[in-house]
Amino acid sequence: MSDPIVADNKPIKVELTEGEKYAFCACGRSDNQPFCDGSHAGTGITPKMFTAKESGNAFLCRCKHTGNAPYCDGTHKKFGAEDVGTTAG
Repeated sequence: MSDPIVADNKPIKVELTEGEKYAFCACGRSDNQPFCDGSHAGTGITPKMFTAKESGNAFLCRCKHTGNAPYCDGTHKKFGAEDVGTTAG
């Protein structure tokens, strides 16, 4: 299994719709951050499927190291700009 790539060192604000299912990119390789585009193929990492509990804005993780996937928990603060695009962590 590969380690996730730090897609960015800050979360992304997205609008979610209550009851809608989403595929959160867990590998960091997707060009459709923070959502999965299938780029995880062959990595041993699979997307995190989740259903929005309410409609509205949410801050989703792009460092891929949160302990509360898909939501940001502040872990990104340990990564600098030099870590983006790497498997730092």
